[in-house]
Amino acid sequence: MVSRTTDDYADMATAGCVALCEPAFWAGFDRSSADGFRDYFRQLTEYEPKRAANYGIKHFTWLCINPKESEDVALATDVLEVIPEFMDCPNVLGIGEIGLNKNSRNEVKVLEMHVNLAASHDQLILVHTPHLEDKHKGTRLILDVIKNDSRIKPERVMIDHVEEHTIGMVLDAGHWGGMTLYPESKCSPARAIDMIERFGSDRLWWDAACDWGPSVPLAVPRTAVEMRRRGHEEALIEKVIFENPKAFLSQSERFLL
Repeated sequence: MVSRTTDDYADMATAGCVALCEPAFWAGFDRSSADGFRDYFRQLTEYEPKRAANYGIKHFTWLCINPKESEDVALATDVLEVIPEFMDCPNVLGIGEIGLNKNSRNEVKVLEMHVNLAASHDQLILVHTPHLEDKHKGTRLILDVIKNDSRIKPERVMIDHVEEHTIGMVLDAGHWGGMTLYPESKCSPARAIDMIERFGSDRLWWDAACDWGPSVPLAVPRTAVEMRRRGHEEALIEKVIFENPKAFLSQSERFLL
């Protein structure tokens, strides 16, 4: 939400949003030092929760150096040394949004470092999967990295941005899957509902992007409207948009509504 105005908070509250989870994210430019990330983590753990609270919304967050900035292993190493300073903050749920961007060797190395950090501190993990033609390969690489660390419990990992050709492998690995609703990329409301109809609703939910580019913070309630139009029962809608996220996130003792 650091990229959004307070109007978005007001609209989300009006739509019935009671909590949001903001992953550590790309700033729209590559940061040059660990101190830049330290200030960003302060924003996520100190300022943004207060801004959300003004609208009756609980703000939770995740910490990492995001995949778009993970090519610089030296910088990533410095940032990972900073993260433990913020792990005890009351709104921190875990490590994320980690993953891959271009599926490079350096990105894989930094991903492994993040997974080790999460395992060492018993943290939940939120994962970003790469875009378009790299998604299938990148998702497989990510699943292999997670599987290779025996300390990680599959049910404590959320793999975000799943699509039709990756959702099956994520669920088969025992992880949770997220469908990111975008107006121009990733997943449309119609496709997200199609996937629920095809794969069921267990360990799946939708999330809305609050991006620097075209994105719709109200994408989840709007997709719920489309589900009703298709004739789905309210219990299924409630499961996908509220009960499933709550079940996963409640594995953190800090997620309290």
